[in-house]
Amino acid sequence: MTTTHSFAATLSECATAVNATLDRLLPAVATPEGRVVEAMRYAALDGGKRLRPFLVVAAADLFNVPRERALRAGAAVEMVHCYSLVHDDLPAMDDDDLRRGRPTVHKAFDEATAILAGDGLLTQAFEVLADPATHPDGAVRAALVTELAKGSGAAGMVGGQMIDLQAPNLNLDDAGLIRLQSLKTGALIACSCRLGAVLAGAPDSARDALGAYGQAIGFAFQIADDVLDVESSAQVAGKATGKDAAAGKATFVSRLGLEGAIAEARRLVEQAIGQIEIFGPAAEPLRQAAVFVIGRKT
Repeated sequence: MTTTHSFAATLSECATAVNATLDRLLPAVATPEGRVVEAMRYAALDGGKRLRPFLVVAAADLFNVPRERALRAGAAVEMVHCYSLVHDDLPAMDDDDLRRGRPTVHKAFDEATAILAGDGLLTQAFEVLADPATHPDGAVRAALVTELAKGSGAAGMVGGQMIDLQAPNLNLDDAGLIRLQSLKTGALIACSCRLGAVLAGAPDSARDALGAYGQAIGFAFQIADDVLDVESSAQVAGKATGKDAAAGKATFVSRLGLEGAIAEARRLVEQAIGQIEIFGPAAEPLRQAAVFVIGRKT
């Protein structure tokens, strides 16, 4: 296995390529609607690890998918992820002022523009996937659209966010908490992994293995976020911390304690790595990504 430093470099190289793709897909506009495009660019080009597009690219690499196709699909997923952050930060949702060390979109612009910017990113993501430049086969493009719609909609990320908003009043048991996190965070990460296989026309067995891997690391990612909410500071994390406890939200940190939650995240990483053994040495970047999600500081 390569070192953590070399994986960080690999992740950074992919992020640079994703950023360049997003920049091309979201050109500035001089006409009056340009304000919403400016807000979309502010939300989508503000850095971040670009983990989800990295997973699309790493999964696609297992099948030798042309890099440009994988980057376009990864950029579409990142647009959906960034839209969700813009809307999550709104006063009606999490009411956050800071994201990735900068003012949130509704603070940098205004609430109405932030809502429209999120809407614009969401809809453009599907335009990107439906474009022949992403794949020449219309059936593959339709499958890409379907995967992203399932991962991001009411049966995925949006549904998980709805449960999260109601969580303080739901008295969730462990199964309910697992389902919340599987939808809120795991669904889009699993979708990212599956998209790489869809681009290749890979068999269902490969898609399912990558999806199971993605669900496991998505859950581990959320637990790591919960740990950072307790252990980190706004200066380090680039966003407000300590909000889960203040809101009385049920998390695996509150259920298992800090050490128990960390142990559960490690177990999920091992589970994820087991799902991709079928791909052999070619899956090494995905193995490293699984380890990375619980070792990050932001």
